Amino acid sequence: QVRLLESGGGLVQAGASLRLSCAASGRTFSSYAMGWFRQAPGKEREFVAAITWSGGYTNYANSVKGRFTISRDNAKNTVYLQMNSLKPEDTAVYHCVADSNWPLRVGSGFWGQGTQVTVSS
Repeated sequence: QVRLLESGGGLVQAGASLRLSCAASGRTFSSYAMGWFRQAPGKEREFVAAITWSGGYTNYANSVKGRFTISRDNAKNTVYLQMNSLKPEDTAVYHCVADSNWPLRVGSGFWGQGTQVTVSS
C-alpha cells in the first residue's frame, strides 16, 4: 500500500550534519503520519522523530531534541530528517515509518528498509 525508500546516510565525524530523505510511493501519502526510528546493533528499535500528516505537529526523542529536525513535503511525497551535531551514539540504521495512526509505534504502519548512519569520534 505504501512503499518507503530511505537515503542520505553515510559515515561522518562527530559534530557533522546529515539530511536523511524518505521517498514514499503509493496512495494517500498526505494522510499518513510519518517518522523515523533507529536501531543500533544489539539494541531495540528506538523512536527518533515524528510528524503529523499536515506537518503541524512534531515530536522528538529527548536524545535528539534540539539537534534533529523532521519535516515533510507532501507535494514531493518526501519526509526529511535534518541531523545536526551528530554524536557517536547516533550511529544506527534509520528507518522511515508511515502510519495512519498517531502516535507512531513499533510494530505498526509501513517501514522502509533503512539507511545506515555512522558517526565516528
